[in-house]
Amino acid sequence: MHKEYDVTGMTCSSCVLHVQKRVEKIPGLEHVSVNLMTHTLAVDIPAETPDIDDDTIIQAVQQAGYDATARANEQSAASSSERHRYNEQGKKELAGMRKRLIVSFSFSIPLVYLAMGHMLNWPLPQVFIGSSHTMTFALTQFLLTIPVFIVNAKYFKSGFTALAKRSPTMDSLIALGSSAALVYGIFAMYMIGAGLGIGDTARAMHYAMDLYFESAAMILSLVLLGKYLEAKAKGKTSEAVAKLMDLSPETAVVIREDQEREIPVSQVLVGDTVVVKPGGRLPVDGVVVSGVSAVDEAALTGESLPVEKQPGDHVLSASMNTTGRLVYRADRVGNDTTLAQIIKLVEDASATKAPIARLADKISAVFVPIVIAIALVSTGIWLAAGLPIETALAFGIAVLVISCPCALGLATPAAIMVGTGRGAEHGILIRNAHALETAQSVDTVVLDKTGTITEGKPQVTDVIPVDASLVSQLLQIAGALERLSEHPLSEAISAYIGARELHLESVEDFSAVPGKGLQGTIGSETVYGGNASFMHEHNLSITALQLEADRLAGEGKTPLFFARGQHVLGVIAVADVVKKTSASAVKRLQDDGLEVIMLTGDNEKTAQAIAHRSGVDRVYASVLPDGKEAIVRSLQEEGKIVAMVGDGINDAPALMRADVGMAIGNGTDIALESADMILMQSNLHQVVAAISLSKATLKNIKQNLFWALIYNTLGIPLAAGVFYPFFGWTLSPMVAAAAMSLSSLFVVTNALRLKRFSFAYEQSIQNESQNNLEKSPLVQTNIQGDGTMTKKVMIDGMTCMHCRQRVEQALNSIDHVQATVDLEKKQAVVRSSEVISNEKLIQVVTDAGYSVSLVEEM
Repeated sequence: MHKEYDVTGMTCSSCVLHVQKRVEKIPGLEHVSVNLMTHTLAVDIPAETPDIDDDTIIQAVQQAGYDATARANEQSAASSSERHRYNEQGKKELAGMRKRLIVSFSFSIPLVYLAMGHMLNWPLPQVFIGSSHTMTFALTQFLLTIPVFIVNAKYFKSGFTALAKRSPTMDSLIALGSSAALVYGIFAMYMIGAGLGIGDTARAMHYAMDLYFESAAMILSLVLLGKYLEAKAKGKTSEAVAKLMDLSPETAVVIREDQEREIPVSQVLVGDTVVVKPGGRLPVDGVVVSGVSAVDEAALTGESLPVEKQPGDHVLSASMNTTGRLVYRADRVGNDTTLAQIIKLVEDASATKAPIARLADKISAVFVPIVIAIALVSTGIWLAAGLPIETALAFGIAVLVISCPCALGLATPAAIMVGTGRGAEHGILIRNAHALETAQSVDTVVLDKTGTITEGKPQVTDVIPVDASLVSQLLQIAGALERLSEHPLSEAISAYIGARELHLESVEDFSAVPGKGLQGTIGSETVYGGNASFMHEHNLSITALQLEADRLAGEGKTPLFFARGQHVLGVIAVADVVKKTSASAVKRLQDDGLEVIMLTGDNEKTAQAIAHRSGVDRVYASVLPDGKEAIVRSLQEEGKIVAMVGDGINDAPALMRADVGMAIGNGTDIALESADMILMQSNLHQVVAAISLSKATLKNIKQNLFWALIYNTLGIPLAAGVFYPFFGWTLSPMVAAAAMSLSSLFVVTNALRLKRFSFAYEQSIQNESQNNLEKSPLVQTNIQGDGTMTKKVMIDGMTCMHCRQRVEQALNSIDHVQATVDLEKKQAVVRSSEVISNEKLIQVVTDAGYSVSLVEEM
């Protein structure tokens, strides 16, 4: 059983390590993970140890010096109450820190003015000037210091508690440094009193100038300022999760007892009929029952264009309904919705540790004790060297304060949270930090063919009539026959011809011969459709089309011949076509130095044809499901770091075996559960983007770790006074506190740069898609015949996929025309075997409700 807890009081990587070690001491726990960015604790409790309950976990955290509260597992990650928890928790934390900050600086600023004024010639009241007023001067500073210590008491409580348990943390360093300054200040006050008591004004003045109350207060105030700025910046790192939560509507309209009722989303049940009007967001996942609309899924998949939805199509929660009224049946609600799962993935990924984070853990385990030792040694050495106690103490305090390992603890989780959030915004869901780190090392990408490189379903690719004048008749006969068959190839042809709204005659005496073809009667003539052997059986000559048929078969397509009476009309080729962006994505992977391999259960000829079109380096054909896992394993044995991309049940073993498994978002649940990353767009460019995001995130982590480590490496010697004998360089405790706070702020700010990570592929996809439409016979339908005409029509008024489909259907309704519409470019490419006038094209588009700005020959 997986349980999560909110932990309060953690401030650095030492805190994280301390909590984790204490909880890990509970017998029977399988996995413990603590995250500084999200202040969460995650544990896996085996079913055989039911005696481990929330109280046991919370008690362990409290023994470590912190506090914890259990999260409700049944609560929907996208529910209103969860959003409220996120928002209120962050607001409450910031509000509390803001109040403490105001109090701290309200007393620290006048304290510094009073303490430093005499050195900087600032005007001071007469009551604070002169040897006779030294006790007033010291007592006033002491009184101004007390409120600062009170509002920052948490540092002392947690710091000294951890120190007493021999597990010092960052708070221990702050508590020791500020306490040492305060104690020395009190000691100096006694020395002032003693001096005044015996008339030794020189002694009183000496100690009055070295009270260090201002250092004690400013250390706490500057650390608090750094924490406040850090908290605000950390809030920005979790914006991705907050934005995702805000996508879910708080209410839903459902039909119950034949009436529309508005209810909270949390009350929607599986099987409910949900109604969404134009402009509304979908509250849960489901299947459309009635209505047609363009749905904007950009927030979940990263797709920039709305997707047409009609009865039978799946819809996702948090999508925006743009054009029409949709009625759909809820099939995933609460924590099972796509949105909730995405939020859970982002949170889980943020809560996991990347392997590189182990470096920070190892350093933190010994860092604080070593720093305390260095502070004590440096103080002792300078005292032995004859320096005044206040100077020696200043060196020790500076070492304690500047060494606080906040930056070290934030270096990895800050970058991972921003990186995974940025990926989620663009449809790249990363399950864990290990996958995010490993992806940047991948040198071999293995791609499943069906549904990954290809569309996953057959489509018409070529229409080749014996004569150009027979195109319409060929399509009509094919449509009339194939609509009576349930074969997948028949469905592809029926869908293609159905989009052209041709008149189809009724077929009588229909019969289907498995593995060969279809036969029927239209009027007084027999019509046929099937493969070459089926034509030969009925003494139909395909000699005129044989070369074309052989070429199509060589390209991995399935040629189907159609005839009426004793006359063969032409051939229509069907294939599982390569996705419009696969070839360019493969090339980008290769340009980045990666080897791209295709695995498929198809025969060698089809596999090689697809490989040629997509440009992959190597092909493994006729591979059984268990063979895919074996091939991935053999590549790993060669020393390769392998990423596997697939979408089917048979890909699951290979996805789990690979160093990084990437599942196409519309794949099976088993494939998605087996993968480390989920690509929501079903677009291989997202593989490129995921690897690029991994590289950018790891680079950011290394930058953060370098800064945190080099900062302490250089800061500690300076604070300890190593350079003092040679150059006179010193570091006051106040400056050390400011530098320590700024280092943490730098790390979080540097991580936030990942929010600007550019998914460059998105801008180029449309151009690449259009190029493929115009060039690749595996993407566009190739209608051959004499007198082919191609024109470009620029169209105004199209705003969504619904508009694109309407224009495309209107143009394709013209006899002998095949048109493809590009919504981004606002244009249609029209091809026809006969001459079509510009006026005809303009009239058709105008009748569809749009306007034409330009028609030109191509």
